[in-house]
Amino acid sequence: MWIYGVLLFALYLGANAYLFWRVLALISSLPLALRISIGVAFWLAALMLFAAMALRNVDISEVVARTMFNIGSVWLVFLLYAVLLTLLFDLVHCAFPKFCCGTPTALIFTLLIMGIGYINYRNPRVEEVEIESDKIDQDLRLAVISDVHLGYGTTRRLFAEYVELINSQRADVVLIVGDLVDNSLRPVREQHVDELCAKIEATRGVYMVLGNHEYISGVDDAMAFINDTPITLLRDSVAVPCEGVTIIGRDDRTNRHRKSLKTLVSQADSAALKIVLDHQPYEIPVSNNLGIDVHISGHTHRGQVWPLSWLVDAMYEQSHGYRKWSTTHAFVSSGLSLWGPPFRIGTRSEIVVITLKSPHQGRQ
Repeated sequence: MWIYGVLLFALYLGANAYLFWRVLALISSLPLALRISIGVAFWLAALMLFAAMALRNVDISEVVARTMFNIGSVWLVFLLYAVLLTLLFDLVHCAFPKFCCGTPTALIFTLLIMGIGYINYRNPRVEEVEIESDKIDQDLRLAVISDVHLGYGTTRRLFAEYVELINSQRADVVLIVGDLVDNSLRPVREQHVDELCAKIEATRGVYMVLGNHEYISGVDDAMAFINDTPITLLRDSVAVPCEGVTIIGRDDRTNRHRKSLKTLVSQADSAALKIVLDHQPYEIPVSNNLGIDVHISGHTHRGQVWPLSWLVDAMYEQSHGYRKWSTTHAFVSSGLSLWGPPFRIGTRSEIVVITLKSPHQGRQ
Protein backbone atom coordinates (compact mmCIF):
# COMPACT_ATOMS: atom_id res chain seq x y z
CA MET A 1 0.00 0.00 0.00
CA TRP A 2 2.83 2.41 0.80
CA ILE A 3 4.11 1.97 -2.76
CA TYR A 4 0.87 3.46 -4.12
CA GLY A 5 1.26 6.36 -1.71
CA VAL A 6 4.79 7.03 -2.91
CA LEU A 7 3.71 6.84 -6.56
CA LEU A 8 0.81 9.24 -5.98
CA PHE A 9 3.08 11.68 -4.17
CA ALA A 10 5.62 11.47 -7.00
CA LEU A 11 2.85 12.11 -9.54
CA TYR A 12 1.65 15.08 -7.49
CA LEU A 13 5.15 16.57 -7.32
CA GLY A 14 5.62 15.97 -11.04
CA ALA A 15 2.39 17.79 -11.89
CA ASN A 16 3.44 20.71 -9.70
CA ALA A 17 6.86 20.81 -11.30
CA TYR A 18 5.31 20.90 -14.79
CA LEU A 19 2.94 23.72 -13.87
CA PHE A 20 5.73 25.62 -12.09
CA TRP A 21 7.88 25.39 -15.24
CA ARG A 22 5.03 26.87 -17.28
CA VAL A 23 4.42 29.64 -14.73
CA LEU A 24 8.14 30.52 -14.71
CA ALA A 25 8.02 30.96 -18.48
CA LEU A 26 4.97 33.20 -18.09
CA ILE A 27 6.61 35.50 -15.51
CA SER A 28 10.12 35.49 -16.97
CA SER A 29 10.04 39.25 -17.62
CA LEU A 30 9.23 40.15 -14.01
CA PRO A 31 11.92 41.34 -11.55
CA LEU A 32 13.92 38.55 -9.91
CA ALA A 33 12.65 39.32 -6.40
CA LEU A 34 9.04 39.04 -7.55
CA ARG A 35 9.72 35.78 -9.39
CA ILE A 36 11.29 34.33 -6.27
CA SER A 37 8.29 35.43 -4.18
CA ILE A 38 5.88 33.82 -6.64
CA GLY A 39 7.95 30.62 -6.64
CA VAL A 40 7.99 30.42 -2.84
CA ALA A 41 4.22 31.05 -2.69
CA PHE A 42 3.65 28.37 -5.35
CA TRP A 43 5.47 25.63 -3.46
CA LEU A 44 4.05 26.67 -0.09
CA ALA A 45 0.56 26.25 -1.53
CA ALA A 46 1.54 22.94 -3.15
CA LEU A 47 2.74 21.47 0.16
CA MET A 48 0.22 23.15 2.45
CA LEU A 49 -2.27 20.28 2.62
CA PHE A 50 0.41 17.80 3.65
CA ALA A 51 1.51 20.16 6.41
CA ALA A 52 -2.08 20.63 7.57
CA MET A 53 -2.64 16.87 7.74
CA ALA A 54 0.61 16.31 9.64
CA LEU A 55 -0.27 19.02 12.17
CA ARG A 56 -4.00 18.26 12.48
CA ASN A 57 -3.76 17.23 16.14
CA VAL A 58 -0.99 19.66 17.13
CA ASP A 59 -1.89 22.56 19.40
CA ILE A 60 -1.66 25.41 16.91
CA SER A 61 -4.06 28.28 16.25
CA GLU A 62 -7.41 27.13 14.85
CA VAL A 63 -7.30 29.99 12.33
CA VAL A 64 -3.84 28.95 11.13
CA ALA A 65 -4.82 25.28 10.90
CA ARG A 66 -8.02 26.06 8.97
CA THR A 67 -6.18 28.43 6.61
CA MET A 68 -3.52 25.81 5.87
CA PHE A 69 -6.14 23.15 5.18
CA ASN A 70 -8.23 25.41 2.94
CA ILE A 71 -5.28 26.66 0.87
CA GLY A 72 -3.89 23.15 0.47
CA SER A 73 -7.20 21.59 -0.53
CA VAL A 74 -8.07 24.37 -2.98
CA TRP A 75 -4.66 23.89 -4.57
CA LEU A 76 -5.51 20.25 -5.38
CA VAL A 77 -8.32 21.27 -7.72
CA PHE A 78 -6.41 24.24 -9.09
CA LEU A 79 -3.49 21.95 -9.96
CA LEU A 80 -5.74 19.31 -11.55
CA TYR A 81 -7.49 21.66 -13.96
CA ALA A 82 -4.52 23.95 -14.60
CA VAL A 83 -2.40 20.98 -15.70
CA LEU A 84 -5.18 19.36 -17.77
CA LEU A 85 -6.04 22.60 -19.54
CA THR A 86 -2.40 23.56 -20.09
CA LEU A 87 -1.79 20.19 -21.74
CA LEU A 88 -4.94 20.66 -23.82
CA PHE A 89 -3.86 24.08 -25.03
CA ASP A 90 -0.41 22.67 -25.78
CA LEU A 91 -2.14 20.30 -28.20
CA VAL A 92 -4.10 23.20 -29.64
CA HIS A 93 -0.81 25.05 -30.19
CA CYS A 94 0.58 22.02 -32.05
CA ALA A 95 -2.41 22.11 -34.40
CA PHE A 96 -2.54 25.91 -34.64
CA PRO A 97 0.97 27.32 -34.09
CA LYS A 98 -0.32 30.90 -34.02
CA PHE A 99 -2.16 30.13 -30.77
CA CYS A 100 0.48 31.07 -28.19
CA CYS A 101 -1.49 32.02 -25.05
CA GLY A 102 -2.00 28.53 -23.68
CA THR A 103 -0.82 29.02 -20.10
CA PRO A 104 -2.74 32.23 -19.26
CA THR A 105 -5.84 30.89 -21.04
CA ALA A 106 -5.60 27.67 -19.03
CA LEU A 107 -5.31 29.58 -15.76
CA ILE A 108 -8.32 31.78 -16.58
CA PHE A 109 -10.48 28.78 -17.49
CA THR A 110 -9.32 26.99 -14.33
CA LEU A 111 -10.50 29.85 -12.12
CA LEU A 112 -13.82 29.99 -13.98
CA ILE A 113 -14.41 26.24 -13.52
CA MET A 114 -13.52 26.48 -9.83
CA GLY A 115 -16.00 29.33 -9.37
CA ILE A 116 -18.81 27.25 -10.89
CA GLY A 117 -17.74 24.27 -8.79
CA TYR A 118 -17.92 26.32 -5.60
CA ILE A 119 -21.46 27.45 -6.42
CA ASN A 120 -22.49 23.80 -6.98
CA TYR A 121 -20.97 22.82 -3.64
CA ARG A 122 -22.70 25.57 -1.68
CA ASN A 123 -26.13 24.82 -3.14
CA PRO A 124 -26.99 21.20 -2.33
CA ARG A 125 -30.00 19.73 -4.07
CA VAL A 126 -32.78 17.70 -2.47
CA GLU A 127 -33.09 14.29 -4.14
CA GLU A 128 -36.53 12.71 -3.65
CA VAL A 129 -37.19 8.97 -3.83
CA GLU A 130 -40.47 7.10 -3.17
CA ILE A 131 -40.50 3.42 -2.22
CA GLU A 132 -43.73 1.52 -1.69
CA SER A 133 -43.89 -1.41 0.73
CA ASP A 134 -46.77 -3.41 2.14
CA LYS A 135 -44.67 -4.13 5.25
CA ILE A 136 -45.62 -0.79 6.77
CA ASP A 137 -49.04 0.60 7.72
CA GLN A 138 -48.23 4.29 7.35
CA ASP A 139 -45.87 6.47 5.35
CA LEU A 140 -42.44 7.25 6.76
CA ARG A 141 -40.25 10.13 5.59
CA LEU A 142 -36.48 9.66 5.84
CA ALA A 143 -33.93 12.47 5.44
CA VAL A 144 -30.58 10.93 4.54
CA ILE A 145 -27.26 12.75 4.80
CA SER A 146 -23.71 11.52 4.48
CA ASP A 147 -20.17 12.83 4.34
CA VAL A 148 -20.65 16.10 6.21
CA HIS A 149 -16.95 16.13 7.22
CA LEU A 150 -17.20 18.55 10.13
CA GLY A 151 -13.90 20.27 10.77
CA TYR A 152 -11.81 22.90 9.04
CA GLY A 153 -13.76 22.54 5.77
CA THR A 154 -17.33 22.19 7.02
CA THR A 155 -17.37 24.75 9.81
CA ARG A 156 -20.01 25.44 12.43
CA ARG A 157 -21.49 28.24 10.30
CA LEU A 158 -21.86 26.00 7.25
CA PHE A 159 -23.24 23.14 9.32
CA ALA A 160 -25.88 25.50 10.72
CA GLU A 161 -27.09 25.99 7.13
CA TYR A 162 -27.18 22.22 6.65
CA VAL A 163 -29.20 21.72 9.83
CA GLU A 164 -31.72 24.28 8.59
CA LEU A 165 -31.97 22.42 5.28
CA ILE A 166 -32.40 19.08 7.04
CA ASN A 167 -35.12 20.42 9.31
CA SER A 168 -36.98 21.95 6.37
CA GLN A 169 -37.59 18.41 5.05
CA ARG A 170 -39.83 17.68 8.08
CA ALA A 171 -38.55 14.13 8.32
CA ASP A 172 -39.79 11.41 10.63
CA VAL A 173 -36.29 9.93 10.77
CA VAL A 174 -32.89 11.46 9.97
CA LEU A 175 -30.18 9.02 8.91
CA ILE A 176 -26.49 10.01 8.94
CA VAL A 177 -24.56 7.49 6.85
CA GLY A 178 -21.02 8.04 8.13
CA ASP A 179 -18.23 10.63 7.93
CA LEU A 180 -20.01 13.17 10.08
CA VAL A 181 -16.57 14.35 11.17
CA ASP A 182 -13.46 14.85 9.08
CA ASN A 183 -9.81 14.34 10.04
CA SER A 184 -9.76 15.65 13.61
CA LEU A 185 -12.19 16.25 16.47
CA ARG A 186 -10.22 19.28 17.63
CA PRO A 187 -11.92 21.94 15.45
CA VAL A 188 -15.29 20.26 15.97
CA ARG A 189 -15.05 20.55 19.74
CA GLU A 190 -13.54 24.05 19.60
CA GLN A 191 -16.52 25.22 17.55
CA HIS A 192 -19.02 23.42 19.86
CA VAL A 193 -20.70 21.75 16.90
CA ASP A 194 -22.47 19.33 19.26
CA GLU A 195 -24.87 22.19 20.01
CA LEU A 196 -26.01 22.18 16.39
CA CYS A 197 -26.33 18.37 16.29
CA ALA A 198 -28.87 18.76 19.09
CA LYS A 199 -30.96 21.01 16.83
CA ILE A 200 -31.56 18.38 14.15
CA GLU A 201 -35.31 17.69 14.15
CA ALA A 202 -36.90 14.28 13.54
CA THR A 203 -40.09 13.01 15.16
CA ARG A 204 -38.78 9.43 15.40
CA GLY A 205 -35.10 10.01 16.00
CA VAL A 206 -31.71 10.64 14.42
CA TYR A 207 -29.56 7.58 13.69
CA MET A 208 -25.96 7.35 12.52
CA VAL A 209 -23.33 4.83 11.50
CA LEU A 210 -19.57 5.31 11.49
CA GLY A 211 -17.56 6.07 8.36
CA ASN A 212 -13.88 5.74 7.59
CA HIS A 213 -13.21 9.32 8.70
CA GLU A 214 -14.50 8.59 12.18
CA TYR A 215 -11.61 6.12 12.31
CA ILE A 216 -9.15 8.60 10.78
CA SER A 217 -10.06 11.20 13.41
CA GLY A 218 -9.84 8.59 16.21
CA VAL A 219 -12.83 6.31 16.58
CA ASP A 220 -13.02 6.55 20.38
CA ASP A 221 -13.01 10.36 20.29
CA ALA A 222 -15.55 10.34 17.47
CA MET A 223 -17.91 8.05 19.37
CA ALA A 224 -17.51 10.16 22.52
CA PHE A 225 -18.48 13.27 20.52
CA ILE A 226 -21.52 11.54 18.99
CA ASN A 227 -22.61 10.20 22.37
CA ASP A 228 -22.62 13.78 23.70
CA THR A 229 -25.40 14.56 21.20
CA PRO A 230 -28.97 13.23 20.82
CA ILE A 231 -27.81 11.17 17.81
CA THR A 232 -28.24 7.41 18.25
CA LEU A 233 -25.07 5.67 17.07
CA LEU A 234 -25.60 2.24 15.52
CA ARG A 235 -22.38 0.25 15.49
CA ASP A 236 -23.20 -3.27 14.35
CA SER A 237 -26.55 -2.88 16.03
CA VAL A 238 -30.26 -2.65 15.29
CA ALA A 239 -32.89 -0.02 16.09
CA VAL A 240 -36.67 0.15 15.70
CA PRO A 241 -37.78 3.75 15.08
CA CYS A 242 -41.42 2.71 14.68
CA GLU A 243 -43.54 -0.39 14.37
CA GLY A 244 -42.78 -2.41 11.27
CA VAL A 245 -39.42 -0.74 10.47
CA THR A 246 -35.94 -1.90 11.53
CA ILE A 247 -32.71 0.02 10.95
CA ILE A 248 -29.58 -2.11 10.73
CA GLY A 249 -26.49 0.01 11.31
CA ARG A 250 -23.17 -1.46 10.25
CA ASP A 251 -19.76 -0.48 11.54
CA ASP A 252 -17.50 0.86 8.80
CA ARG A 253 -15.53 -1.72 6.84
CA THR A 254 -12.36 -0.09 8.24
CA ASN A 255 -13.09 -2.39 11.18
CA ARG A 256 -12.19 -5.73 9.66
CA HIS A 257 -13.80 -7.48 12.60
CA ARG A 258 -17.22 -5.95 12.15
CA LYS A 259 -20.21 -8.30 12.25
CA SER A 260 -21.47 -9.76 9.01
CA LEU A 261 -24.67 -8.39 7.57
CA LYS A 262 -26.19 -11.87 7.81
CA THR A 263 -25.57 -11.87 11.57
CA LEU A 264 -27.17 -8.46 11.99
CA VAL A 265 -30.19 -9.41 9.88
CA SER A 266 -30.78 -12.38 12.19
CA GLN A 267 -31.28 -9.88 15.03
CA ALA A 268 -34.06 -8.06 13.18
CA ASP A 269 -37.77 -8.82 12.98
CA SER A 270 -38.13 -10.96 9.87
CA ALA A 271 -41.47 -9.36 9.00
CA ALA A 272 -40.24 -5.76 9.33
CA LEU A 273 -39.13 -3.46 6.57
CA LYS A 274 -35.35 -3.54 6.92
CA ILE A 275 -33.10 -0.56 6.20
CA VAL A 276 -29.33 -1.12 6.10
CA LEU A 277 -26.95 1.78 6.71
CA ASP A 278 -23.42 0.99 5.54
CA HIS A 279 -21.06 3.90 4.84
CA GLN A 280 -19.06 2.31 2.03
CA PRO A 281 -21.19 0.83 -0.79
CA TYR A 282 -19.28 -2.40 -1.33
CA GLU A 283 -21.88 -4.85 -0.02
CA ILE A 284 -25.06 -3.78 -1.76
CA PRO A 285 -25.13 -7.18 -3.55
CA VAL A 286 -25.01 -8.85 -0.11
CA SER A 287 -28.03 -6.81 1.01
CA ASN A 288 -29.82 -7.81 -2.17
CA ASN A 289 -29.09 -11.51 -1.61
CA LEU A 290 -30.38 -11.27 1.97
CA GLY A 291 -33.63 -9.64 0.91
CA ILE A 292 -32.95 -6.24 2.50
CA ASP A 293 -35.63 -3.73 1.54
CA VAL A 294 -33.54 -0.54 1.53
CA HIS A 295 -29.75 -0.16 1.49
CA ILE A 296 -28.22 3.31 1.99
CA SER A 297 -24.55 4.24 1.61
CA GLY A 298 -22.36 7.28 0.99
CA HIS A 299 -18.57 7.59 0.96
CA THR A 300 -17.93 7.95 -2.78
CA HIS A 301 -18.76 11.69 -3.15
CA ARG A 302 -19.01 10.48 -6.74
CA GLY A 303 -15.43 11.67 -7.02
CA GLN A 304 -16.42 15.29 -6.21
CA VAL A 305 -14.82 16.63 -9.41
CA TRP A 306 -14.54 15.43 -12.99
CA PRO A 307 -12.69 13.34 -14.19
CA LEU A 308 -12.38 11.65 -10.79
CA SER A 309 -16.11 10.89 -11.10
CA TRP A 310 -15.25 8.53 -13.97
CA LEU A 311 -12.75 6.73 -11.75
CA VAL A 312 -15.27 6.33 -8.94
CA ASP A 313 -17.92 5.08 -11.36
CA ALA A 314 -15.47 2.38 -12.45
CA MET A 315 -14.60 1.43 -8.86
CA TYR A 316 -18.11 0.72 -7.59
CA GLU A 317 -20.94 -1.30 -9.08
CA GLN A 318 -23.22 1.48 -7.82
CA SER A 319 -21.26 4.66 -7.26
CA HIS A 320 -24.13 7.09 -6.67
CA GLY A 321 -27.86 7.60 -6.97
CA TYR A 322 -30.85 5.26 -6.81
CA ARG A 323 -31.05 1.75 -8.23
CA LYS A 324 -33.64 -0.99 -7.80
CA TRP A 325 -31.88 -4.33 -7.52
CA SER A 326 -33.87 -7.58 -7.67
CA THR A 327 -35.07 -7.25 -4.07
CA THR A 328 -33.32 -4.17 -2.69
CA HIS A 329 -33.86 -0.45 -3.23
CA ALA A 330 -30.35 1.02 -2.98
CA PHE A 331 -29.26 4.64 -2.76
CA VAL A 332 -25.67 5.85 -2.68
CA SER A 333 -25.48 9.52 -1.73
CA SER A 334 -22.82 11.76 -3.24
CA GLY A 335 -22.74 13.56 0.13
CA LEU A 336 -24.16 16.68 1.69
CA SER A 337 -20.72 18.25 2.01
CA LEU A 338 -17.32 16.93 0.97
CA TRP A 339 -13.70 16.33 1.93
CA GLY A 340 -11.04 18.87 1.16
CA PRO A 341 -11.52 21.12 -1.87
CA PRO A 342 -14.80 23.11 -1.68
CA PHE A 343 -15.83 22.34 -5.25
CA ARG A 344 -18.36 20.13 -7.03
CA ILE A 345 -17.49 19.87 -10.71
CA GLY A 346 -19.66 17.45 -12.64
CA THR A 347 -21.26 16.32 -9.36
CA ARG A 348 -23.66 17.85 -6.83
CA SER A 349 -23.95 18.01 -3.06
CA GLU A 350 -27.24 16.55 -1.94
CA ILE A 351 -29.62 15.57 0.81
CA VAL A 352 -31.70 12.49 0.00
CA VAL A 353 -35.34 12.31 1.08
CA ILE A 354 -36.78 8.80 0.91
CA THR A 355 -40.51 8.44 1.42
CA LEU A 356 -41.57 4.93 2.38
CA LYS A 357 -45.13 4.65 1.08
CA SER A 358 -47.68 2.32 2.61
CA PRO A 359 -50.46 0.99 0.34
CA HIS A 360 -52.55 0.59 3.50
CA GLN A 361 -52.48 4.23 4.60
CA GLY A 362 -55.85 5.91 4.30
CA ARG A 363 -57.84 2.67 4.13
CA GLN A 364 -60.69 2.16 6.50
